[in-house]
Amino acid sequence: MAFSDFKKISEVQEKFRIKYTASAFFEVETTSPPEQFLQEFQFTLQHINVFSSEASRCEAIIFPVLREVYKAYADTYALWIQEPITYDETLSGTPDYLIATKSELGMTVVGTPLILLVEAKKNDFEQGWGQCLAELVAAQKINADPDVPVYGIVSDGTSWQFGKLVGDAFIQNRTSFNVDNLPMLFGAINAVFKAAGQTEATRSRH
Repeated sequence: MAFSDFKKISEVQEKFRIKYTASAFFEVETTSPPEQFLQEFQFTLQHINVFSSEASRCEAIIFPVLREVYKAYADTYALWIQEPITYDETLSGTPDYLIATKSELGMTVVGTPLILLVEAKKNDFEQGWGQCLAELVAAQKINADPDVPVYGIVSDGTSWQFGKLVGDAFIQNRTSFNVDNLPMLFGAINAVFKAAGQTEATRSRH
């Protein structure tokens, strides 16, 4: 069974006994993207039909936004694209994007998974979150420490939604963010990177 076989959050909840709540679990400080990024992004939107396919949404919108926020954390984290992860036969598959700690073995080895991003295929956020929560469960089990939160992002390019799994509780952020307001979106993604960094620092001290 692959991550993408889970079509709803409730399917993952029932299989792994996970409680669901919705709340605002992070505070967002607006973060202005660099001018060079804005110019490139505007060029893309002006000249490329970015919503013509799932691949174009991933490559032209989702990845550039994620990559730009990631730059500030590149010394600490690794950004993986379409990198398979496996816990067991049920929890295996390929996240669209994965943020992990850098492995002491080098850039060819995935470290501790912290943030997973799933593209909402056909703008289906219900299925996107089913897949993302399954990936978060796998990451939690791979990390072998259920008390360390792992974070999920689901996006169709336009709308971006956030959630986190800690212990047996999945919390979905009440607010979604839109690519039309890049300072708020950048702030939200940055808040998740910061939160992941804080929990990883705590984990490292234990």
